Amino acid sequence: MSDFNNIIKESKPTLVDFYATWCGPCKMMHPILDQLKSKVGDDVAIVKIDVDKNQDLSAQYRVQSVPTLIIFKDGEVKWRAAGVHSAEDLEAKLKEFA
Repeated sequence: MSDFNNIIKESKPTLVDFYATWCGPCKMMHPILDQLKSKVGDDVAIVKIDVDKNQDLSAQYRVQSVPTLIIFKDGEVKWRAAGVHSAEDLEAKLKEFA
């Protein structure tokens, strides 16, 4: 998953959504992330990772519940949380690392 490693090493913040297709709260996050993307544009990368298809990556980042959201910058984890979060809250959190 070298593409993933390259993306999270960028100097702009990257929000990674670890999700599962069968997860109700994960489905709720999809329109929220679309709304967030329209607000932040290209200043932030937003990546969705299916935990069932990427079990090694999920284990590497100790994802134990979905959705789990992690913000990376320069390859480092800057923030992480599980559950559904509003676009406004995520935008504010991302601005801390811009």
